[in-house]
Amino acid sequence: MKRIILIVMLSIPVAAWAFFKPVRIVAPELAGLSCLDDTLCIDDLSRTREAAKLYDEALQFVDASVGAIENKPRVIFCSSDACSESFNLGNRAGMTIGTFGIVINSRGWKPFYVRHEMIHHLQNEQLGMFAAWTKPKWFFEGMAYSLSEDPRSKLSEPFEQYRSQFERWYTSVGKERIWSEARHL
Repeated sequence: MKRIILIVMLSIPVAAWAFFKPVRIVAPELAGLSCLDDTLCIDDLSRTREAAKLYDEALQFVDASVGAIENKPRVIFCSSDACSESFNLGNRAGMTIGTFGIVINSRGWKPFYVRHEMIHHLQNEQLGMFAAWTKPKWFFEGMAYSLSEDPRSKLSEPFEQYRSQFERWYTSVGKERIWSEARHL
């Protein structure tokens, strides 16, 4: 019986790695990426300077405009389809996995996309990762689209509605009370 339990316990991480691709964010080197430090990984080293600039600018922007990030997130910058697929990004420009990290695909190498994902990281720090499933979607996505200063005048639905609803709510609560009021949603 102990042997069966041991086999099951050892197979869980292997199964997670194989079937839940976003878990690869904890060890991107195993997916063939180069990590320059604990916060920045990339699949194309020739774009390191560009990725570092996007990271630094997004972190400074979110700290100044939205709130201080306590633990700098690991951000993986994918410039190839193969890299994006290894994290199961599909057509998303980016994806935040709790407070474990962020993956950006080739389309997401724009300041507002990286800011958007860093705002999701901050939301997870401030409200907990479980809140992403229990709080209203308009809050999480609307906040990220609005406060990242996404330049698109019209988003596809339901994201445009989420942004508008968040902006109405934000006008009534303000920056100083955003997290305390968000906890009550």
